[in-house]
Amino acid sequence: MTLDDEQINAFSVICDALSDDDDRLKREVLSHAGNRWSTGVIYTLGTKGTLRHAELARALPGVTQRMLTRTLRQLERDGLITRHDHQLKTPHPRVDYTLTGLGKEMLLAMLPLWNWIISNSTAFRASREAHE
Repeated sequence: MTLDDEQINAFSVICDALSDDDDRLKREVLSHAGNRWSTGVIYTLGTKGTLRHAELARALPGVTQRMLTRTLRQLERDGLITRHDHQLKTPHPRVDYTLTGLGKEMLLAMLPLWNWIISNSTAFRASREAHE
């Protein structure tokens, strides 16, 4: 497979945009797409709606409380989720997390990549077996 001139141009524009003054910001936001817990949180909030910390933890088997808190803070910082503190201190504090418009856009943008990975999983496995 070779790329045509239009595709090469499109990739050049993207690569040029990734190497300007906002390089670090763009790469950090892009890293959410490849992070297991970030994609898990985005997917879970996108499919289940607003959830509390404990509900998210139950939906993401294997995530530690520390990792989930860190992931939520990073996603909130980048505008992909919002955190709503209900200011209830007794008997239990209540904080909810919701996917933002940006988060929904990211989820939808990731669907083609996930479909591609799933539809090519057999080829990936065969390649790994041949490599070993």
